[in-house]
Amino acid sequence: MELVHPLEPGGEESPLARARLHRQLTVEETAKRAGLTAEEVRWLEEGRVYRFPKPDDALIATALYATALAIDNREARELAGLPVPLQPVERNPVPRLLVIGGVVIALVLFFTLLFVMRSPGKSSQHDTAILPPPWRIPINVLNGSGDINYTRQIASRIGAFGYTIKKVGRADNFTYPQTAVYFPPKCEGVAFRLAKQLGVTTKPLPGGTGACQLYVIVGPARGPGE
Repeated sequence: MELVHPLEPGGEESPLARARLHRQLTVEETAKRAGLTAEEVRWLEEGRVYRFPKPDDALIATALYATALAIDNREARELAGLPVPLQPVERNPVPRLLVIGGVVIALVLFFTLLFVMRSPGKSSQHDTAILPPPWRIPINVLNGSGDINYTRQIASRIGAFGYTIKKVGRADNFTYPQTAVYFPPKCEGVAFRLAKQLGVTTKPLPGGTGACQLYVIVGPARGPGE
């Protein structure tokens, strides 16, 4: 079996993949240690957490992954790009510290992938409307800028809000200037709610019947705030 090298946007290995490769483990060996499937390990390393049925499932899988690799607190902070304290003169790693390290990396990596700051906005009639729960709304996330990795990040954010990701794919072209939520007739309320959560705009779609189905066409990344 060959070692797999998942890459982050920009061509660098993902933090979890670096930890696995440092231990000279294959995806299959890591999956066996963590009690996960090889496919779930690849989802975590590629940042495709939206593929898990629920956000809690992705969080549990990340914790199992980190614990199986015995990632301690120092390594977890290093992988997450956080300041690492000076090495103490005497180290006595114990199972309790390993568990703490696993929880730290799980929380840091998971919430970095899934959550963004919600932009404040003026209240409107949509805030008080009775809307269906997010998990009833199917979402199609389409790559409108040519950056599939950023498109997957947006899909993961949407999944974290509880929506059902129906499809992640390519838009009709790669020239969309910004990310927006497109909605068919009578679906403005749910579209506004999702757009507010993502901090983007909404745009109407002509035609369409039946239950609401939203399309998020992802434009170029605007920076850390998006």
